[in-house]
Amino acid sequence: MSPLRTRVLIALLATTVSGSCWAKSARDLRRPDGDQKVTVVVQYASKPGDQKHQRVMDRGGKLLRKLGQMNASVYEVNASALKDLDDDPDVEFISPDRQVSGTLQTAEYSINALPYAQYRVNMPSCAMCSMSIAFIDSGVDPTHPNFTGFRDVASRIVYQQSFVDSDPKDKYGHGTHVAGIGAGLDNLSDRAGAKATRLFWSATPMVKIVSLKALDANGRGTDSAVIAAIDRAIQLKNTYNIRVLNLSLGRPVVESYKTDPLCKAVERAWQAGIVVVVAAGNEGRNESANTNGYGTIMSPGNDPYVITVGAVNQKEDSDRNNDVIATYSSKGPTAIDQIVKPDVVAPGNRIYSYQASGASLVSKYPGNKPVTSFYLTNGTNAKSSYFFQLSGTSMAAPLVSSVAIALIDKDPTLTPDQVKGRIMRTAWRGFPPTASAYDSTTGKTYTANHDIFTVGAGMVDLWAAYNDLEKPSGSAASPKAYVDQTNGKVKLLLNSVGAANVVWGSNVVWGTNVVWGTANVHGTNVVWGTNVVWGSSGTSGFNVVWGASSPWSASTAQTEALSIAIDGEN
Repeated sequence: MSPLRTRVLIALLATTVSGSCWAKSARDLRRPDGDQKVTVVVQYASKPGDQKHQRVMDRGGKLLRKLGQMNASVYEVNASALKDLDDDPDVEFISPDRQVSGTLQTAEYSINALPYAQYRVNMPSCAMCSMSIAFIDSGVDPTHPNFTGFRDVASRIVYQQSFVDSDPKDKYGHGTHVAGIGAGLDNLSDRAGAKATRLFWSATPMVKIVSLKALDANGRGTDSAVIAAIDRAIQLKNTYNIRVLNLSLGRPVVESYKTDPLCKAVERAWQAGIVVVVAAGNEGRNESANTNGYGTIMSPGNDPYVITVGAVNQKEDSDRNNDVIATYSSKGPTAIDQIVKPDVVAPGNRIYSYQASGASLVSKYPGNKPVTSFYLTNGTNAKSSYFFQLSGTSMAAPLVSSVAIALIDKDPTLTPDQVKGRIMRTAWRGFPPTASAYDSTTGKTYTANHDIFTVGAGMVDLWAAYNDLEKPSGSAASPKAYVDQTNGKVKLLLNSVGAANVVWGSNVVWGTNVVWGTANVHGTNVVWGTNVVWGSSGTSGFNVVWGASSPWSASTAQTEALSIAIDGEN
């Protein structure tokens, strides 16, 4: 059996999956029983036809979904049929249909959006009015008045489809909140006039919304639902001028991005000309593998092409100079491939956005509704029916999506790589060396270093990116970190994907001060301060992060993620 075929079976037998499939824990690796039903994504070398589907059905399987754009299909099969299915020479890779979940207004000051807003309001044209952001999430509440045009001219939700049930409505509440951050237009507070003390606008309030529902009422979904939604976004790109795809969701990394079906799907969108923005994940406090939270970026944020976004604690004020990384924000390098992530960070802690009527998050956590006096001078202690607070990298990602739309609004010819390059090149880098946060729930104090595996290129700066004139050609794929075996120090390979040309370099994008520092990222000359934890192979957790497997895929991440989404951090 070839090495690739061997890896196919390893991927099947060593994967953490929720629900009715098989499971792996830190101490126990069990092969599924022969009669156990499992759901798998099968990637073929060519588009599978009826003969391929029939082969599966002849062995007691069932075709659940065709993923035609990636030459793949989703089947339910008996575990005993996996070996026979793998023997098909046209099968390239088989993986479980893994579970994904949502990674759960002072932000405009942190991302330097006010100068842009003041400039944009005087421009007569509105290119962004014809563009769309596609949100793959739990849906968007179409009844919320802030998803219409100014003064309720027309709904800006131009397309809705569910890939988990027959109803595109947001039953969880996550997708509506995310879409409000990326594409909100505050009709409610605007009507209040002088009575409004706070406005809940996005940086690009006139952009259209394409809602592709892939998470259910509990915030759960599957690889196949997300992949189908991504493929639908690609199909609808020209119909609705979709220029940005936002994925505030993810799951643990359990295989290389080169074979991960989620990563292959987002790369197809990227190559189709869509900027893909992905939440990094909320596992920065994860100590399950003694890595100090490093190596916890979620898929598909581990893909080198996409823009992966971490979360900043903006301290709920108008001064970004005291902003710090949220200690729960997932850190790189990515598991298995060691790609430098996140790419940038943005405010994501205790963000107010739009509330989905009757959604499960809203019903279960009414304390996250602000009182109306929070944003109206004539308000009361009554809870708002329109706004809600959530925290996490899920909230940071749509801020970057709105920045991407602003850049494309100015120059529609920009490629996804050029948009990514501008956003990273102009990021703000004024963080202190470290940040700490006390969590009263756990009774622990968490500390994070502001290094490249925690904040990437820095915090997105809308006005700086908007005024950037660089338009390099080539790939903006994120660098790969590696350990120099001669001295045990961590260094960077700027061309992580073997591209013919990359935008990273001292004379192209980064200018004379390369953001990644000198040839290695362990020393005192690094922009991010004097302490990068991976400076020595003797550092606790070092060998775990630089290993060939995921250090945290078996962790119990979901409970912590929900707590963070609801409570955030001080």
